[in-house]
Amino acid sequence: MKTELKAKFLQHILDKKKDEQGFTLIELLVVIIIIGILSAIALPSFLNQANKAKQSEAKTIVGSMNRAQQAYYLENGKFAEASDEAESQATFGKLGLGVRTETENYKYLIKGGTNLTTSQSQLVTADAPLKVYIGGVGVSVVSDTSEATTIALLCESELPGNVADAKDGTDVFTTTEISTDGSTAAVCPTGYVSLSK
Repeated sequence: MKTELKAKFLQHILDKKKDEQGFTLIELLVVIIIIGILSAIALPSFLNQANKAKQSEAKTIVGSMNRAQQAYYLENGKFAEASDEAESQATFGKLGLGVRTETENYKYLIKGGTNLTTSQSQLVTADAPLKVYIGGVGVSVVSDTSEATTIALLCESELPGNVADAKDGTDVFTTTEISTDGSTAAVCPTGYVSLSK
């Protein structure tokens, strides 16, 4: 009879455990803490990726502006030029890029003249810590052979936010350096690093 009693007791305990299923408060707190730690690690990384995507837009458009300026120079013997912001928007259409001059995060401008032109992005909103991009296209002449070619340069601001040169509209590609073959090349202004290879 003892074995029957043991069997009934075990059956009673098993039935009771089935009725009491659920999570304890400690188990719930541990799960909430783990979720909090994971989100604290993942959120900054996610926000950084969102900013990189926004900056990628500016890099792509300024790079496209550089290539369009080179094509325009080959067809017309001069760069598409603009002296102020209103003229820049009209000149932008001459390049045939098919993109807007102002997006949610950036405004795109063209400046410059016959031998050198700059394309740049200016921050429209300061909601996110975004970097500014400046592109430049010029004519490089090799002194030994007098051979001319167009050169392009893409520069990224070292720090997020509008850099003074991009904001006040000064010509940023007046500085050039002479390479070993005697050709001249544009140099990024102070506060920028070159992305060109």
